[in-house]
Amino acid sequence: MIHPIAPVYDKDSRVLILGSFPSVKSREQQFFYGHKQNRFWRVMANILECEAPEDIPQKRNMLITHHVAVWDVIASCEITGSSDASIRNVQPNDLSDILSLADIRAIYTNGGKAHQLYQKYIFPVNGREACLLPSTSPANAAYSLDRLIEAWKVIRENLK
Repeated sequence: MIHPIAPVYDKDSRVLILGSFPSVKSREQQFFYGHKQNRFWRVMANILECEAPEDIPQKRNMLITHHVAVWDVIASCEITGSSDASIRNVQPNDLSDILSLADIRAIYTNGGKAHQLYQKYIFPVNGREACLLPSTSPANAAYSLDRLIEAWKVIRENLK
């Protein structure tokens, strides 16, 4: 499966958040974190101190306005449904365009699989460390919304 969603970023982006690969719902909607139970948009709205976006234009606007870039580690892979555990035959995304155009001060990975794949495929190429954040996926039941928000607040320091 080939990644169907273009990255969201511009020259003013300061942080880059990378997931692993879009879920079935995200692929259907053609935008990131499309499953309504995924807490990404609520976490980000809280951290950025703004209203939670409700549609794709609002989501894109919130990211760009607050200097946040979003993409995924994987360009293509074999995947069953939305299961990160099923990911095989990974081809990583090339982050060089984002990193050369934008003033990316920090890279964050949304969950363990994204971090593992970043460390394996991307870090050896660009040498840029990534900070692991707990997954906003509904599958990460160990983290409440409040606990996610607390962990993700680290992003704020690189947006100033």
